[in-house]
Amino acid sequence: MAPSSRQAFLAPAIVTGWCLALAQLGYRIARHQLGANPIATALNQLGLLALVLLVASLCATPLKLTLGWTWPLRVRRTCGLLAFFTVLLHFLLYLGPDQGFDIVAVLGDIGKRPFIAVGFIALLLLVPLAWTSSKQAVQRLTFPVWQRLHRLVYAIAVLASLHFYLRVKADHTQPLIYASVVLIGFAIRLFAARVKAKAKRARVVGSASL
Repeated sequence: MAPSSRQAFLAPAIVTGWCLALAQLGYRIARHQLGANPIATALNQLGLLALVLLVASLCATPLKLTLGWTWPLRVRRTCGLLAFFTVLLHFLLYLGPDQGFDIVAVLGDIGKRPFIAVGFIALLLLVPLAWTSSKQAVQRLTFPVWQRLHRLVYAIAVLASLHFYLRVKADHTQPLIYASVVLIGFAIRLFAARVKAKAKRARVVGSASL
């Protein structure tokens, strides 16, 4: 059996896990099990889930470069899209139940609370990435353009970590861990790209000297 066939269950399993996580959160909301401020708790849990999925999608290439693992690449798009949908749910929960769909109040919040402004920017930057996540979009944009656009995901992950950091009032360990993972992954990719470029230049010089 080909490796792709053996790993075909990965994406459906991740989607199923995501659905179960949302169902469990919905059940706890319905049963009034989220404490004194259920909206804030639900917002926090959705935000954390989105960040985990986003960071997981960014780990795919560094894992291939360092450990030779290819299976994370098969679920990278799934994790990225689920991260977007979770961020969207996070924002809609804030916009609706938390702010009562009061756009003026939301804009005021964005203007005076830095962590909300940072999170909102991250959401806006995620939209074109989710919109262009299909194979058809790659063909339409051409791969080099698509690749440059999707490099925004590192900036988005940093903004998401900063949003988490600014939101937390006491222990900043978690947001710093996520930010560190993102930056280490970016450093690995940057190092690999430089090594590849250096090898390419060496081949060109070698061919020219023949």
